[in-house]
Amino acid sequence: MSEVPAELRYTPEHEWIRVEGDQAIIGVTDYAQDALTDVVWVELPEVGMSVGAMESCGSVESVKSVSEIYAPIAGEVTEANESLEDAPEQINQDPYGDGWIWKMTISDAGELEGLLDAAAYSELIGE
Repeated sequence: MSEVPAELRYTPEHEWIRVEGDQAIIGVTDYAQDALTDVVWVELPEVGMSVGAMESCGSVESVKSVSEIYAPIAGEVTEANESLEDAPEQINQDPYGDGWIWKMTISDAGELEGLLDAAAYSELIGE
């Protein structure tokens, strides 16, 4: 059974977003990391990069496949989790903590309303 924290929002593509003031932290869900299996490499978005909602801005490579990572909302990348370059397995070990992928500003807070809450995401993944 996958962990689905109630305070986060989710995309149908299995990204999560945590809002802290006018900043957002993004990562991939516990369900996604479990489906990927062992993460071996992460392509991080560039700091300063502007992204649109649901625009691809990085990828996660596992022993099974490569998956695109999408920005849940529009904004500007303010920080990338550089520790993932040396330890990509943090995504498997702690997807909602040390395994975060990037931080960004929020261009339009209204876009958050279009994302899934924990109950809707749990239903999407069949849990």
